[in-house]
Amino acid sequence: MNFEISHKKQYALVTSKVEKLDINASSELKSVFVSLNKTGINSIVLDLSKTAYCDSSGLSSILVGNRLCKDSSGKFVLVGMNTKIQKLIEISQLDKILNITESEEKAIEFFN
Repeated sequence: MNFEISHKKQYALVTSKVEKLDINASSELKSVFVSLNKTGINSIVLDLSKTAYCDSSGLSSILVGNRLCKDSSGKFVLVGMNTKIQKLIEISQLDKILNITESEEKAIEFFN
């Protein structure tokens, strides 16, 4: 499995273990998000600290996670992005709709 799930008190932490979040990994990530949502988990922190690259299919999977959380009155937070992924999100203007912070510790502030 390319994504590790840890259940926390207020959210599920999904840690990417892939170097490239591309077409090969994005469908699995979408499945993780849908599965969590179906089990009643509506808040997710996605840790991308081990991911060096993201393409449009990776962005699509991130948006699926964000939409599922939002539609179920939860929160979706991205953490640990490198500068390349951060720039891609900014160029796509997704930084205006996504919750983004540096670390899981900082992400907790979104849930208070």
